Amino acid sequence: MEMSIRTYHTLPQEALAVRIPVFVNEQGFVDEIDDTDNIATHLVLFDGEMPIGTCRIFPASESDRYVLGRLAVLKPYRDKHCGSDLLSAAEDYVRSVGGTALTLHSQCQAQSFYAKNGYTPYGDIEDEQGCPHIWMKKEW
Repeated sequence: MEMSIRTYHTLPQEALAVRIPVFVNEQGFVDEIDDTDNIATHLVLFDGEMPIGTCRIFPASESDRYVLGRLAVLKPYRDKHCGSDLLSAAEDYVRSVGGTALTLHSQCQAQSFYAKNGYTPYGDIEDEQGCPHIWMKKEW
């Protein structure tokens, strides 16, 4: 696999080519595209020229903290460290712009994945479109 990650400052079709199959078709979310997409930095992981994973990063209300969202990897590429590679690239990006922490609203079923990558849960479990989520963070 010839993997590469590209950074976009507008929502690219390549990100939607991953997010729609994962979040809409597989998981049944309806409000997949939102106004945050207009202010976010989007990372897309490619296998050759095929988009296989994505996430978005945007500033939190505190100037040195950022929020990661919409991390998705196409089903055939799961369990190949693609999600961890995207997380690592997101953390590198946040560090490069002076950020000191990354927070995310994890689906509870994905909490162990984020914990393995150094994220700590905080707050209460919340419902988002019928799916339980919990806030998690990593600081450096």
